[in-house]
Amino acid sequence: MTNIFGWLVALQATIHGAIAEHIQAFAGSGDWLTLLAVLPMGMLFGAAHGLTPGHNKMVLASYVAGDRVPALRASLIAIVLTAVHVGSAVVIAMGASFLVSRTITNAGQAPLLEMASRILLVMIGLWLVLRSVLGRPHAHGEGLGFAVIAGLIPCPLTLFVMVLAMSQGVPEAGLVFAIAMLAGVGLVLTTVALVASFGGQALARSLGRHGTSAAHAARGLEVMAGVALIAMAGHQLIR
Repeated sequence: MTNIFGWLVALQATIHGAIAEHIQAFAGSGDWLTLLAVLPMGMLFGAAHGLTPGHNKMVLASYVAGDRVPALRASLIAIVLTAVHVGSAVVIAMGASFLVSRTITNAGQAPLLEMASRILLVMIGLWLVLRSVLGRPHAHGEGLGFAVIAGLIPCPLTLFVMVLAMSQGVPEAGLVFAIAMLAGVGLVLTTVALVASFGGQALARSLGRHGTSAAHAARGLEVMAGVALIAMAGHQLIR
């Protein structure tokens, strides 16, 4: 575990260094072709960053699997989560500098938004458990609401890029990298959502083959998802 953690830290440092170098080069030359040429690298960095701890991958997987979300809707939830995750960082950097200076730590965290997101995730977990116990039907658009709430925590790498680009006087470079990273992070989260979707449906079918009714299997998975959300978000709040 120590070696893996060390590798992840080194990877983050490499990503930060490479992006900083390209933004500073663009600030000096103003050459858009040079900036656009590194878009694939930005996507790669976004995907690599998406694989590091965070980004609510476990929260997303628990919700999608427990709620047996179909693959297409699971992909949409992942895309919305990614858009809010990256977009909130852009909005904070460009329109709420006071929030950045007062609440963003060296790790690129936003404690107030993180607390709000996790409190709401605990409430979603409680609702999943309650809904299962009461046998209530699924609400339309519930998954998208979950995606927005889970994505409220801004992407630390996007915050770093945007603040750096603005300090260099080239916010447009930050936006270009943010778009590229959105694609990379979105690819990772969509993959997680699809695996969880197929896994949740496979587990429900397996329970059915072993004598558990479809209704009972569904309710059991919902309870498991709700408890998982409460545990993960609650642990982060307490910590």
